[in-house]
Amino acid sequence: MTPVERESIVRGRQVLCGVDAAGRLIAIENGAVLQRDGRIEAIGPYEDLAARYPSIPTIGTADHVVMPGLVDTHHHVGLTPVQLGTPDLPLELWLTAQLGARKPDAYLDTLYSAFELIGSGVTAVQHLDIMQPAPVSAWPERAHKVISAYDDIGMRVSYAVCVRDQNRLVYGDDDAFIATLPPDLARETDTFLRQTHFRLEDFESDFLLPMIKAYAGRSRVRIWLAPINLERCSDRLLGLCRQWSERYGIGIHLHLSETAYQKIYAERRWGHTATRHLRDLGFLGPHLTLGHAVWASEDDMESLAASGACVCHNASSNLRLRSGISPIGEFIARGIPVAIGIDEAGLNDDRDMLQEMRVVKHLHCTPGLDAQTLSTVEIFKMATENGARAIGFGDEIGSLAVGKRADLLLLDYARISSPYLDPAMPVLDAIVYRAKATDVAMVLVDGKVVFGAGRFSRVDRNSVATLIARDLSAPIQPDAAAVRDLAQALSPHLKAFYADWPMPEGKPFYVLNSRH
Repeated sequence: MTPVERESIVRGRQVLCGVDAAGRLIAIENGAVLQRDGRIEAIGPYEDLAARYPSIPTIGTADHVVMPGLVDTHHHVGLTPVQLGTPDLPLELWLTAQLGARKPDAYLDTLYSAFELIGSGVTAVQHLDIMQPAPVSAWPERAHKVISAYDDIGMRVSYAVCVRDQNRLVYGDDDAFIATLPPDLARETDTFLRQTHFRLEDFESDFLLPMIKAYAGRSRVRIWLAPINLERCSDRLLGLCRQWSERYGIGIHLHLSETAYQKIYAERRWGHTATRHLRDLGFLGPHLTLGHAVWASEDDMESLAASGACVCHNASSNLRLRSGISPIGEFIARGIPVAIGIDEAGLNDDRDMLQEMRVVKHLHCTPGLDAQTLSTVEIFKMATENGARAIGFGDEIGSLAVGKRADLLLLDYARISSPYLDPAMPVLDAIVYRAKATDVAMVLVDGKVVFGAGRFSRVDRNSVATLIARDLSAPIQPDAAAVRDLAQALSPHLKAFYADWPMPEGKPFYVLNSRH
């Protein structure tokens, strides 16, 4: 460990520490953070800290802004589906279309998106990994590759595998759907799906426990649970996940009410919403983060507010997959913690968290002189403190305070404000409205610089890109080509399954336009 890594003073024209109980930004003008061995020891005016600790090196200048590292609360893969050949489609078609995509090496693939995340100021991520074919005992091999990539590049990760045990292709019984297919396609589909069947008890013994033991005491790694959603998970799987969460003291990330079809599914199956079903199962609670929640009702919001669960808002994903706009303003008004996730990719088909914050800011501006909007302080809290809480690191990161880990982001305010910015413009407003990944000057995790001056300190980005390009340029293997053909053959049958599922009607939370 170098002297600068062991202890340093990180300074800026402003240090954005967090948000107080009244919803006000806590900021220190010409401030600095003293970190020692990866923890924050003091925060205050730069001149005071520099005078008290003259021998400690300084990072940053008066042209920088210092803030907590950002948190991406919902992430799946490295190379985006578009890069691997799958265009944006409604979720119910899109997931199957991706089955035929090439499968990059898990380690390299994770590094690919980690470069983009760190480069836009993200220091911690919820990685929701793709479920592999059985047996479950083989799953840790991929998991270790993914986590090793984050460890090597220096990021913090909350890792979970998205598991499912029913309704694997449509929101209906697997065998019943397969029976509607032409005989040859039915046999091929059945054979393919059987690879994903596993004993639920095996998940605990062959995956969860070994993973928890392997990463016990690793400060930058959390092991979580991720039953994918209510449509594809039986009540028994959900119940086991709740038991495991309590037994091992770990959190759960669940996709919820992401699309209109999922809303319809809940009404048809239970006669009420998915959130109501979770409440009836005793599944809700502060251990739970719910991804998307686009089609939540007012009653759902009351249940979520009472439970202490978090919501992860995936704005770009919802727009790209035509899922709708989650009523985030309504969640916040009810005191429900909301975090931000980029999901598969943002609007620019990358992982620019600063841009995603801006998308969230503008997406929730409704018409009218006194209409609802989100403040820049609310956006800041979503991307930092709430994000840390939503992935199990709330006690360690998300705000700058004595005793917390020194996960820091330095933004080049001179670039953000170039060539001119009115001095009256609040610094945080300028960041939310204008900052880009190119304005990220430095990123620290546990006090160590993992990115600075456009370079990653631990892993060479160009070498990784070269390896990915080489691996994916090889001819597609016959078995992969067969899966691609299967996915294409299934597409019209998936679409036909939902032909009589009408879109929900009723008054929306946001009025964005009018037919009459």
